[in-house]
Amino acid sequence: MSSTVICIGELLIDFFCTDVNIDLVDGQNFEKHAGGAPANVCATIVKLGGNAKFCGKVGNDPFGHFLKKTLDDLNVDTSMIVLDKEHPTTLAFVSLKADGERDFVFNRGADAFLSEDELGKKKLEESNILHFGSATALLEDPFQSTYLNAMRTAKEGDKFISFDPNFRKDLWPDRIQTFIDLAKEGIALADFVKVSEDELRIITGMNDVKQGILYLHNLGTKVIAVTLGKEGTFISNGKNTEVVPSIKVNSIDSTGAGDAFVGATLYQLAKSRDPKNILEDFEHLKQVITFSNKVGAMVCMKVGAIAAIPNIEEVS
Repeated sequence: MSSTVICIGELLIDFFCTDVNIDLVDGQNFEKHAGGAPANVCATIVKLGGNAKFCGKVGNDPFGHFLKKTLDDLNVDTSMIVLDKEHPTTLAFVSLKADGERDFVFNRGADAFLSEDELGKKKLEESNILHFGSATALLEDPFQSTYLNAMRTAKEGDKFISFDPNFRKDLWPDRIQTFIDLAKEGIALADFVKVSEDELRIITGMNDVKQGILYLHNLGTKVIAVTLGKEGTFISNGKNTEVVPSIKVNSIDSTGAGDAFVGATLYQLAKSRDPKNILEDFEHLKQVITFSNKVGAMVCMKVGAIAAIPNIEEVS
């Protein structure tokens, strides 16, 4: 039986403006979607047939209950979701303009206030695999400290730690160096790190992928996956490196592709008694990444992150 993967981070509402080629000033029509990178990872794991538990905070309001129900309906374990009576559910409003740029407004709410005494440390101790993949967790306290301290505790407990820094430029205006410093802390604690090419460049200051990967290994992480879009994934375990190709698809919406990649990777690692051994076996690791590339690519064929995630029969 697969181990349960605990994913820690934000769960929020994405309101997407359905008006074509318009900014948020003039937008009138919006669609409500469940959002949050770790929630997408959880959804991928369970849709592929694994076990996942979400840890985070939402408002005790209709939006928070909608988000919890969305994960419940997918059979994600929501016993570590905290319903906040004082702060509303976090909301993001997004529209796409003619030049392809996003118009983005972020209303931070309950997810920012998850404290250490609400974390459910006993449940964290019971899981062998913890995923820290969040666009918002590092922004500010108390969640920032809760998040990083949970990573440190997991490291001390010899848990398998997965980390995806999920950089969103809209969330870090004039604070990119702060993001870099905090991301490096997370990378140093992780066994498996997934970054995009842009994130690798931002965090390391290097344009060469191989040099950037070496920089991250020197921080302390064991395996690095640099997603390259349609080209596949550059994978390194510190001893071997290789670009693992992806499948060709007609991409409609790449939202959630990176989260699906991570979820597919963790789904496979959770089936092993010791996932750290897979990191050492490069040929096995390439097989894992090949599968994860396929899942990530398939998500791009449909609109919407969670709705686009395939089940195991579709991947096979």
